[in-house]
Amino acid sequence: MAYYLGIDGGGTKTHALLTDEHGNVLGKGQSGNGNHQLDAEGAALHLAEAVSAALTQAGLNREDIQHAYFGLAGADREADYRILHPIVSAIGLPRYSINCDTMIGLRAGTDRAYGISVICGTGTNCAGRNREGVHLQCGGFEYMHGDFGGGGSLNIEAFRTVIRAWDGREKPTLLTDLVLRFLGYPDVETMFHDFLDHDKKVPIDVTKLLFEAAALGDEAAIAILHHQGTELGKSVVAVARRLGMTGETFDVVLAGSLLTRGDRGGWIRGPLEELVSAAAPSATLVTLTVDPVFGAVWSAMEADGLTIEQDVYDRMRALGEFDDIKR
Repeated sequence: MAYYLGIDGGGTKTHALLTDEHGNVLGKGQSGNGNHQLDAEGAALHLAEAVSAALTQAGLNREDIQHAYFGLAGADREADYRILHPIVSAIGLPRYSINCDTMIGLRAGTDRAYGISVICGTGTNCAGRNREGVHLQCGGFEYMHGDFGGGGSLNIEAFRTVIRAWDGREKPTLLTDLVLRFLGYPDVETMFHDFLDHDKKVPIDVTKLLFEAAALGDEAAIAILHHQGTELGKSVVAVARRLGMTGETFDVVLAGSLLTRGDRGGWIRGPLEELVSAAAPSATLVTLTVDPVFGAVWSAMEADGLTIEQDVYDRMRALGEFDDIKR
């Protein structure tokens, strides 16, 4: 029997899933941030914790794993891999691969060997692979280097919109009451000075208030989410053009919590789809319905030379979300 381990390390949490060659789940583990760009020491600890938990639950040793595949947020450049290889090597798995988390999202969302994946979770990222196997990434480097959005930025957009409405630069917004109630302040002036005087940071969970306000028709919230969708669409189109895929039939896999769970009203997806359809009319948007860690497991199998049978896909896709997976 061969055993495979998939790891999805994001900016908020890390998932590890261990299966046999037939896709039967033997163990799983969960820990915190797995992005070394946010906290290398913490990411190293969390990756090791998630792997150890999966092995313990399965009753297996590191030497039993045929191949492990790490899909990691922040695995973007050669400089990142120089940091990540020692971190992953120290976990003690005999055979492993590392790739960016965008690619395991792509692998989880399509059975094709090519396509494009776009992530909008804590941060944003977009990457694709064409029929020839050429891989390209666009984004994943935060605002100063060209990106916009993700939960770690949209929270600030919501907060600053409330400030600008208070000081008169913007129209009144439903975000004001939602943010004040969520953060526990009686008025914007008190909140403004408390954040300024104590160098406070806006909690990432404030992002969810954008969706609440948008559902109530708030123009400011809808505009922010539309902007997010436009930026993601531009990333997908850029990747498709640079990989020569605009005339191809392929899937665009939408991954990350803001796209798969938050955007129930299509405020992000709408502008994204409009841009993609105009540039690559044969592309199909597919919302990821399984945990990206499945893509890491399948990538581990393929890295070991295994051809994945349809029954393995069917068995694992029936498992649903990571939290729902039972041994």
